[in-house]
Amino acid sequence: MTGKLIVIEGIDGTGKSTQSNLLAEHLRAQGCEVIESHEPTNGPWGRKLRESATTGRLTIEDELEYFLKDRKQHVDELINPTVKRGGIVILDRYYFSSMAYQGYRGIDPTEIRAKNEVFAPQPDHLIILDLPVKNALERIGARDGATNEFEKQDALQFCRDLFLSLATEPFASVIDTSQNIEQVQGEIRKLIHG
Repeated sequence: MTGKLIVIEGIDGTGKSTQSNLLAEHLRAQGCEVIESHEPTNGPWGRKLRESATTGRLTIEDELEYFLKDRKQHVDELINPTVKRGGIVILDRYYFSSMAYQGYRGIDPTEIRAKNEVFAPQPDHLIILDLPVKNALERIGARDGATNEFEKQDALQFCRDLFLSLATEPFASVIDTSQNIEQVQGEIRKLIHG
């Protein structure tokens, strides 16, 4: 397999991390170089974003700016070099999440996309993991830890609708995650190898 950028998106509770990990294991077993990553990253801008998620101190404009800076560094230092040398990057969230979550907070998703696509490469595969909001809330409730502002019904519905609106993109596919983990992974592998 040649260099690829595979992005896994979806609202909270759809199993993005689980499916990313399973896909990475599968591709490594086939001898591929695989880098798993996520956004926000663990870099300086990503850390500031995570801190602000608990303190709520950033304005929406500053939050978007931090996401752009974090993503630019991610693209320059990890995504582009890995794909250029023939590796596969699997991302748990990308700029489509910014469109959804910062869009929910009031910034035009089209504007967010345009700002990102100046420097961020289009993925080879955008896999949208989909689940009705009611089911996602049940899964989120089963986790340990406090919920955040984006784990409420209206936010999740806005974000789900935005993700589903991307299904018409030629590089995008939607997978129903109300199936079991193995069935979802099987569908993802068919898409990647298809």
